[in-house]
Amino acid sequence: MSQFTRRDFLKLTAAGASSAALAGCATVPEVRKPVGRVIVIGAGYGGATAAKYIRMWSQGTIEVFLIERGTEFVSCPMSNLVLGGSRTMADITRSYAKLRDYGVQVLRDNVTGIDTQKKRVKLTRIQDLPYDRLVVSPGIDFMHDAIQGYNADAQKTILHSWKAGPETVALRRQLEGMRDGGVCVISIPLAPYRCPPGPYERASLVASYFKQAKPKSKVLILDANPDVTSKGPLFKAAWNDLYKGMIEYRGNAAVTEVDAKAMTVKTDFDTFKGDVLNVVPPQRAGDVAKPFINANNRWCSVDWLSMESTAMKGVHILGDATLSAPLMPKSGHMANQHAKLAAAAIVELMNGRQPNPTPMVTNTCYSFVSDKEVVHVASVHTYDPKDKTFKTVPGSGGVSPRRNEIEGFYGWGWAQNIWEDMLG
Repeated sequence: MSQFTRRDFLKLTAAGASSAALAGCATVPEVRKPVGRVIVIGAGYGGATAAKYIRMWSQGTIEVFLIERGTEFVSCPMSNLVLGGSRTMADITRSYAKLRDYGVQVLRDNVTGIDTQKKRVKLTRIQDLPYDRLVVSPGIDFMHDAIQGYNADAQKTILHSWKAGPETVALRRQLEGMRDGGVCVISIPLAPYRCPPGPYERASLVASYFKQAKPKSKVLILDANPDVTSKGPLFKAAWNDLYKGMIEYRGNAAVTEVDAKAMTVKTDFDTFKGDVLNVVPPQRAGDVAKPFINANNRWCSVDWLSMESTAMKGVHILGDATLSAPLMPKSGHMANQHAKLAAAAIVELMNGRQPNPTPMVTNTCYSFVSDKEVVHVASVHTYDPKDKTFKTVPGSGGVSPRRNEIEGFYGWGWAQNIWEDMLG
């Protein structure tokens, strides 16, 4: 990473360090008096972090409700290790219980609507809740109808597993049940999509499993993008060195149709048959964010100084649901950074002050190319007041020079640290 050393970057990207950097944006009032209520929808990398840090940085003066449908946090980053067989679902699952120690009121419920005029969130299990500011961190939902034949019945057997949970377990079972000599087809949508390197990591770990348990089997990657979208040379080197003859990559190969009965997928030019079909559809902001989608009918534009929606004042959008700034990935680490930026801004705004005019955020993404070897990409982004967006800092970040086992420890350590930062 040239003059910007790994030690420098790890110092900057460590969850505690980044939170301290962003905490400087929020000057906490000396007199502790209640200043209002924030409701956070979605308890993933963005929502859980925002809820915790609003409580911390406001010194408990802002009441926070965190609404989440699930009973536990299940991480999408690291879930490919479950598909590869080196980790279990228990390894990537964490409780929300410790958030209550910060005074976050965690509610397991389903949001059925948002009344932005009355500032109320409509819920299934309890009465509507009023708010002063709203944080929406819904992640992504899927555009299955963009692929012919990918209807509700087809979705029972053709899985995307792009949200960690039951589909992760189901896809792992499909791989275990596949015959030796079979083909797993992995289809990648046109960018932008959640976690740019994720599909290529998945292909690597599926091939790693096949190499050990089903050595005659293959992975076929059908990528709608012209080439590997992240860490391309590193992934291709790993495929050539570790899985030669087992992984076939085809760029400019968007899947346009699926047939669940025939177990086939079609592109503009070819039809491919597979024993396991892992088709990841195009994506958009999660359903609960639909009222705030105002970019390409898919994403939510925000004011990057506060993460406030440009479609509705008083509503802050985080993570994958946003229209990304230039070269800003849709990643778990970035959602965590969005959350801290929003938390700091919300504390300021609710105390009658302005957010920090020069925020900076970071991103690190580790990708396993085998059960032990890892590569990473990292970046630093600073706010440009002229263009009112984040831009990458020249010379910051970079990619691994090569895959290695040491980064395997760093990658798993990153996961433990960020889960603790969110939930501990």
